Amino acid sequence: MLVLSLGSLFASLTDKSAILYYGRDISYPLVGIHDYIIVQPKNINTYRHGFDLYKKNIYAYVSIGELDQNTTLHDDIDASWIRACNKAWNSDVLDITDKEYRKFIFSRQIEPQIKRGFQNFFFDTLDSYHFYAKTPEEIQKAKKALADFIKEFHKRYPKAKLVINRGFDIIDDVHDSISAVLFESYYQGLDGNLSYQKVSDENRKWLDAKLEKVKNYNLDIIAVDYATDETKAKQTAQKLRAKGFIPYVADKHLLSYGMSSKNALKREILTLVYAPKIDIIATEAHEYGAMPLEYLGYIQRLYRLEKGFPDPKTLSRYRGVVIWLRDFYPYPKKLLQWIEHVKKRGIKIAFIGNFGFHAIGDSLKSLGIHIRQNEKMLKRSIIVEDPIVGYEIMPSMEFNPDIIECKECRPLLRYLYPNGLTHTPAAITSWGGYIVNEGYMAQIDGENLWVTNPFGFFKEALRLKKIPVADPTTENGKRLMFTHIDGDGIMNRIEGKFGKYSGDAILNHILKKYPIPHSVSIIGAEVDPHGLYPKISPELIKIVKAMFALPNVEPASHTYTHPFFWGKIKNGDLDPKYRLNPPGYKFSLKRELQTTLENINTKYIKPDKQPKARTIYWSGDCAPRENALEFIYKHHILAINGGDTTIQNSAPWLSRIAPFGLRRGAYYQVYAGAQNENVFTNDWLGPFWGYKRVVQTFTLTNSPRRLKPIDIYYHHYSGSKQASLEALKYVFDWAIKQDTMPLFASEYIPKVMDMYQVSVAHEADKWLFAGLHDLKTVRFEDYNGSFDLNASNNIAGFSRFEKHTYVSTGPKEKLLLKMAPSQTVQTQPYMLESNGKLVKFKEKDKTKEYRFKAHVPLHISFYLPKECRITIQPNPSKKKTKRHKAEFLFKKAKEATVTTRCP
Repeated sequence: MLVLSLGSLFASLTDKSAILYYGRDISYPLVGIHDYIIVQPKNINTYRHGFDLYKKNIYAYVSIGELDQNTTLHDDIDASWIRACNKAWNSDVLDITDKEYRKFIFSRQIEPQIKRGFQNFFFDTLDSYHFYAKTPEEIQKAKKALADFIKEFHKRYPKAKLVINRGFDIIDDVHDSISAVLFESYYQGLDGNLSYQKVSDENRKWLDAKLEKVKNYNLDIIAVDYATDETKAKQTAQKLRAKGFIPYVADKHLLSYGMSSKNALKREILTLVYAPKIDIIATEAHEYGAMPLEYLGYIQRLYRLEKGFPDPKTLSRYRGVVIWLRDFYPYPKKLLQWIEHVKKRGIKIAFIGNFGFHAIGDSLKSLGIHIRQNEKMLKRSIIVEDPIVGYEIMPSMEFNPDIIECKECRPLLRYLYPNGLTHTPAAITSWGGYIVNEGYMAQIDGENLWVTNPFGFFKEALRLKKIPVADPTTENGKRLMFTHIDGDGIMNRIEGKFGKYSGDAILNHILKKYPIPHSVSIIGAEVDPHGLYPKISPELIKIVKAMFALPNVEPASHTYTHPFFWGKIKNGDLDPKYRLNPPGYKFSLKRELQTTLENINTKYIKPDKQPKARTIYWSGDCAPRENALEFIYKHHILAINGGDTTIQNSAPWLSRIAPFGLRRGAYYQVYAGAQNENVFTNDWLGPFWGYKRVVQTFTLTNSPRRLKPIDIYYHHYSGSKQASLEALKYVFDWAIKQDTMPLFASEYIPKVMDMYQVSVAHEADKWLFAGLHDLKTVRFEDYNGSFDLNASNNIAGFSRFEKHTYVSTGPKEKLLLKMAPSQTVQTQPYMLESNGKLVKFKEKDKTKEYRFKAHVPLHISFYLPKECRITIQPNPSKKKTKRHKAEFLFKKAKEATVTTRCP
């Protein structure tokens, strides 16, 4: 709380801010809020979604006057360019006056980064020519060469933004070619040995004189100071901001996340797992822990202890640490030592399930816990039971051999034995908290039920701040709904008289009947003439073309040979026993994931068809490894499937609700919103009407918490049986009656990708969100207040559902929200709900213009103050006005423009 309070003393969400981060594995939720994000390009994976989201503000570092002697690039320079050595940084100083060297900078340092996706640059070491230029003539020659180089850069890349480090002596010549000037060491700097030191008043006066000219050109000025202490960094940043600079204060290596004028909240939760024999997708930490954290607005970051412990110095990015080990860790002393490092940094720790090893006696003394063995079968009673205990099932009263004694803690669950001993399997402590043994989960008939409410426990143990949440389940106040079909079984023979192939039934009885968006995939090897069924391929292709020709159908691919186990891909190959095996086929990720989409777009749809195929539906175990994920990200392919959301009335447990996705390495796999009919029909063994029960899933994931969109997910083979086809109709008949925004699967996937990268900052009663590219909703939980529309920016409207308040944003990627008391009387109109996407939102004076585009006939509602007026084009079929609510319904129109005007 102290950290948050100090930050709000000087933070301003409308101020520009900057960050210099030269480490690897950049945290986009932490850096995305900034206007200037300066990075070492060699450490940046430009295929990550976060890079795409924020690249307009990302600047690639380029050293102009020097080159590190330890870089591979150094091997390629001409020795004649070397004029001096900067021993402090172990770099050679190069001759900027040499035309060949300037060409080298363009060809070897700038062009490669532009090809990688960088748009903007930060030029460092501009003043290094002073190492070798001593006479007035030499200095003037170097200054001219430097200015010419910057102007040439601007000429070649006129849209690129450029920040330079100092360069005060050439500012008159280059001010039109740059966006900002950065300088270092105003209050806190480094000496010649790179040790931290205070800057003298004399040096500061010299800087002030130089900076006055920069200010005259109205350029942004970024002031970088160095400090290791967080409190010192905050104070220094405050002083720099008061001087009119964009401040940034961090360690001298720029490998941690420092302080600027505004700073993002830490949303990542480091979660340690240890399960050497299973894939990370099957760990309890992921299956049961990620979803509650996501709902609270936080991001689980899984880390396998098999590869050792993360460096404690890198933990500053995390809001908390969760230790959730499936198997006991074999080196408990190392685990405890690491935990002590975490505690010293003030990061809260939560143990889930167990303490990571077979802890007995005083092995957990450093945590204030003693564990003794209970050898007698003594009856016991519960003497402490917090309201968050007994969430899905009451605590067990059965015998437990472990007695956990925790004196300096607040017990959530405590038992008393007749001999006076107490057992505390769930507690909140000074360092965090734990739920183990009876305080964790109970297993009943193979179902896992939470004893302690995970939402409440995570909030308390990790001291999680209650924050508004970027929510991919909802848009414009409506629950999202999409449908996607895995390609399996399009050629299955129908058991009845309602078509020949299952694809016929899906085409005629589902896709044509229900005029909502449908995302439909095929398996290439099942359809292609050279695939598995060459004799019936012409008939199947005819069905596929008819499906893809429908305006409400989006084409997609379910791969070419439907890999069954993605983890079995070795050295780019997959044994035929783990996939379909069409004649003469040689496996490759390109053929499975890229060529199959290209074939759809060139062979099975008309050239003017929109949208085109750009999505892969993962097949088999739906557990792609990093090799497959990297391929789709590199080739800008979307993908979905996986997760295991099967909650239903007979098993209404949180453990049956999957998170939104899973991170592997640098990439996220986006999960389906619910499981398909194969699960509800016992692996297609029956009952074949079983998919009707997915309606229960949709209902239970909507209330009391909206945890998922509606995702009608099934296979083509559901069209082969009367019972399964009727089940589909039942589900669709229910779904189209719900209050939703229908969209294609490809429109949902990027919203989840945004969710994991959104950056959030807070100041008093204001919230700032960055990275809202496709995701356009921010959810407030248990919030009865309102919003100051005059002081907010890019807010299109808001509405309430149960205990949730959903804020709808405009097309901009940043949202500034100012909260207001519940009794606030709104004098401005705003959107309540719409089942169409808001493609334009324009505010001018007291006039607002909204343009909507939907996949189904529009349904729009607005809050309208009495003195304001509203017009809509085209004219709706129905208009309803009740008090301050104006509602418009259309029978056919899917596009409309709403204009509101107030006196």
